[in-house]
Amino acid sequence: MSSEERRGMWLAIACYTTWGIFPLYFRLLAPVPAIDILANRVIWSLVFLLGLLTIRQDWAWLRPALRSRRVMLLYSAAGILLAANWYTYIWGVNAGYVIETSLGYFINPLVSVLMGVFFLHERLRGGQWAAIALAATGVVFLTVSYGQLPWIALILAFTFGFYGLLKKHGSLTSTQGLTVEAGVIFLPALVLLIYRELNGAGGLGVYGWGKTLLLLTTGVVTVLPLTWFATAARRIPLSLLGVLQYIAPTLQFLVGLLIFQEAFSQTKLIGFSIIWAALILYWAEGMIHRQRGLRMARPPASILSGK
Repeated sequence: MSSEERRGMWLAIACYTTWGIFPLYFRLLAPVPAIDILANRVIWSLVFLLGLLTIRQDWAWLRPALRSRRVMLLYSAAGILLAANWYTYIWGVNAGYVIETSLGYFINPLVSVLMGVFFLHERLRGGQWAAIALAATGVVFLTVSYGQLPWIALILAFTFGFYGLLKKHGSLTSTQGLTVEAGVIFLPALVLLIYRELNGAGGLGVYGWGKTLLLLTTGVVTVLPLTWFATAARRIPLSLLGVLQYIAPTLQFLVGLLIFQEAFSQTKLIGFSIIWAALILYWAEGMIHRQRGLRMARPPASILSGK
């Protein structure tokens, strides 16, 4: 592994570890309502992004982007999906559903694969279909066992899945795209925050200076991991990135189970185990397929020896 790849790997680990311990950060903000945390996260993320762009002097893209109807529609839709994902995650964490939020990010890769089939007309191999069917079985099992859909997990998985689908068609870099997305939802977030602050319901200054300072840092803790991810994605193979992504939901699960001591019944263990088995099957099938492709691409020994 080259030094560039090694740096990319550590940046990816830092990114996913940060996302994995996010529940600890957002739980510190309780009892600030999720809607206020979301508004602050949008506002201070945009402020931090504008600062980054100023430091980098990266403004040449902005005018063409604002003039492009396609770009603005795509990133506006992405911004709305991102806001829905953030709100659901923040609410789920502070309402005591950290384990269920982790489930959303465990099944997200398989949801993304399914979206590739339906929207990008990608073809799946038999093993991939088996993994998706197994994951669906796990979700159905959890639904039947508890009498309701694991809706927090499904909202997180599908909003982030559609977000990724839109970003796949985007032309801007990660930082540029996030700036447009935050800019689109900035005004509604600002109006909401001002309204709630005037009515004494907002988070700034209402719950003490400690929580106010935490709210002011939401931009930094949101944007920095994304920049690490963008850098890592350019430096390491997608297969390695795919394996490392499970650091985040695994840490979220452990935080919910061991630190917040959320209930985790035997029935829920069975449902999660089915989904984990689906992920292992999907990963193993991909590895076998890649190894088979490498063997087929390798020249025969007789050619290599010159015979």
